[in-house]
Amino acid sequence: MWMDLIRGSQTHGNLVVVVIEDVEEITEWKMREKQKPKKTCKKQTKAATEIQAWWRGTLVRRTLLHAALRAWIIQRWWRLTLDSLLQKKRKQALVTYANTMRAVVKIQSLVRMWRIHWRYHQVLNAIYVIQCHWQCHNCNTCALLRGHCVVTASHLQFHIEIINP
Repeated sequence: MWMDLIRGSQTHGNLVVVVIEDVEEITEWKMREKQKPKKTCKKQTKAATEIQAWWRGTLVRRTLLHAALRAWIIQRWWRLTLDSLLQKKRKQALVTYANTMRAVVKIQSLVRMWRIHWRYHQVLNAIYVIQCHWQCHNCNTCALLRGHCVVTASHLQFHIEIINP
């Protein structure tokens, strides 16, 4: 209790000075001091809370913006990757189609060549048969042979005329 009443003491050599203050005045003054800072503390606390809320919101918005930009970069990269894969697939399909068409044309050409070769040999065989029969046939007069051959897609037409001079 005495310590509450003694506010401060100073020593000068061997002399001790003790100052005793009135407890009621100090208590009243402390009460006033506590009441004033509460009002200003409330205002300061409210202002500090608003500043902190604004700053947190700014940080959150910045974080969300960075996350959105990173997501956009990843999406763009993925779209380019998918596009390049699609282009590769299209190119491969085009190459496959061109090779298939080249093979089909080659087969068609070979079939046409074989058919023409086969018809040509038919005509040659027919000519050999006619020549063989004509040479074996003894004729008193010399006759001329005039032949005409027409090759169509489905059959062979061969016309021979014997002309007597």
